[in-house]
Formats: sequence, C-alpha cells, structure tokens
Amino acid sequence: MVVIPVFINQKGPFNFVLDTGVGLMVITDPTLVDSININNRRTLKMYGLGNDVVFEAYATSSLDISIAQKLKSQDVSATIFKEDHFGLSNYAGMPIHGLLGYEFFSNLLVKVNFMDSTLTVAEHGKVKPLKRGTTLPITIEERKPYFKTKVLLPGGQHTDRKLLIDLGAGHPLSIENLQPYAGNQKRVIAANLGVGLTGPVNGYISRVAELYIGKYMFKNVITSFPDSNVHVNYIVPRNGNIGMGVLKKFLLVFDYKDQRLYLKPNARFRDPFEHDMSGMEYYAGGSDYKHIIVSRVEPGSAADEAGIKANDEVTAINFKGVQDITIVEVDNLLKSREDRNILIEIYRNKKFETVLLTLKRRI
Repeated sequence: MVVIPVFINQKGPFNFVLDTGVGLMVITDPTLVDSININNRRTLKMYGLGNDVVFEAYATSSLDISIAQKLKSQDVSATIFKEDHFGLSNYAGMPIHGLLGYEFFSNLLVKVNFMDSTLTVAEHGKVKPLKRGTTLPITIEERKPYFKTKVLLPGGQHTDRKLLIDLGAGHPLSIENLQPYAGNQKRVIAANLGVGLTGPVNGYISRVAELYIGKYMFKNVITSFPDSNVHVNYIVPRNGNIGMGVLKKFLLVFDYKDQRLYLKPNARFRDPFEHDMSGMEYYAGGSDYKHIIVSRVEPGSAADEAGIKANDEVTAINFKGVQDITIVEVDNLLKSREDRNILIEIYRNKKFETVLLTLKRRI
C-alpha cells in the first residue's frame, strides 16, 4: 500500500492509504471523530457488497485537508465508519486511519515512484510525458480511473476487460464473473482475497497467460478470481481491477484532468509474479502491531506440512524476532524461492516450538 501522512483540521499526521479505487475520502478509524473536532455529522447507512448487511457511518461536515502540511484543500467531504470494518492496520503492520482517493488526484498531476518510495505532485501542465514510456488513455467515472485491455487465458482465449486502476489493491490482477478454471488452468488455490465491508472476500487465485497494458505485455500473471456466487452491481460496469502487483513495476504519472496515465517501466518490470509459498495467512496483532498471528492454513500447503495451525503466533523467523521484521519483509520472504528452508518459531498453548518450513510453489 502507498501510505501518506494527512493532516485533518490542523490535527495529525494520520496515516492514509492512497487509493485510486476510492471516490469519497473514507476515515476507517472511528476514534478520529473526537480527535479532529467534527461537530456536525449525520448518520448514513451503507450496504456491503453482495450482502444485505447494513453498516452505519457518519457523513462529515467540510474538512480542511493538508498533505505533509504543504498541499492544502478545503471543504473536503468524508465518510467515517462507526466501526473499523477493514482492519487495515492489521494487514499493514502499522496504524492506518483511512483511505484517500479522488480528492488527491482530481486537480493535480501525481507521480508515484515505487523505487525510491516518493510522491511528486505538480499543477496540471507542469509535467511532460515520461521519456521512453507510454501514455495510456483512461476514463474517470464516478471519481475512479478505468482502462480497457485484453487478457489471454491459458487455453488461448482472448477476453476484453474494463479494469479499475486500483492503487489500494495488493494483488496484480483481479477478474470478476469468470471461473479460474477457464482455459484449462490446472493450478488453482482457494484463498482470502482481501477485505471488504462485509469482511473477508473469498475466491480463488490462479494465473492468466498474458495481460496487456498499452504497449506492454506481462506473462503468467497471478490473478484473483472472487467467488462468482457473489454478484455485485457496480455503478460503473467493470470486469475487475489491476492492483499494486502490476502497478509497482512502473513509474506512474496520474493525470485525471486529461484522462491519461503515463507509464515507464522501472527496475522491477521483469521480475516474475510470485505468490505466497507457505500456505499460511496471517495478520499483525497487538497494540503495536508487532505480533504476527496465523489466521488460516491452507490444507496440504508447506505450513500445513510443517504443523503450523490457525491462531499460532509467529515469534521469530530464522532466529530473528518478528518485532524487528516488517510484515512486508515477511511477505517477501515467504514468496522468495521454492524449496527454501525457513525456521519458524511459534508460540502455542503457552509453549514455544521451532518448525522447519520448506517453501512450495502453489500456483
């Protein structure tokens, strides 16, 4: 995730995920209601995707927003959840207070450089197209960016796709209303694909043979296939989204005003797409987010064979305490290389135990 410091009504900084998949600014941490002095608010009812469950949130009065106390915007509207339905802090391993999307991109040119972890912003017309890059036509609909592309399934079938460009999504690609078995794909795993208003989004993970983005083409792309039993009626019809797994391979410049996205490959461009090879899902727990708790273990996976179970706490990896490791480093280690041996210390039933985990490619 791209996380930036945001000041609200001269209070902060608060950690917000920069998310092109979000229209209205969303404050996910309900404790901010009091700390940023919001006096006038009204209650809204929100419906989770594919579900009749009703959630309550506040619609705020106009807020003053500043980014790193340099970029300022007034009269910004936002939604504040009465309960944190996303739990983004547990996924990120650090406090996350909300999501910022359209308000940040609508009147500025925004350059995202994943190689040095910087954002550069400029007024419209002040940035020239990237040298040796390409310009991708996009559309801005209901405050979100979309583009059209082609996807080649393993069986040789080309499909036209309209995708949301989603900086807030960690996966490379997600395709909806399509079974992962299409095209005789043999390797498919069930997985928790992320989190939405109604909780975990379940489905499958597999690969597609080719993905086209402008003049660029990627092969064997890790792809999420949400459960086809959950039908979603989007305001803007789409076939899925493209996330950080692909976007981080480029230097990006978003130009909402002229509806263009400039792309230039970076040093990660040719890195292969790899998925977790452990088979365990986990989150950062505790008040300091320095505890790693196993939430699920895929049957038959490397973690299952090593004897790791749901609710185990991982306390050390290769003799290094998890308090000294970021959750991103853990992610990268567990998808680094097939047959790699990793020593995992776990805490279970008031006892410590060390197990040998041998990574196994699953897709």
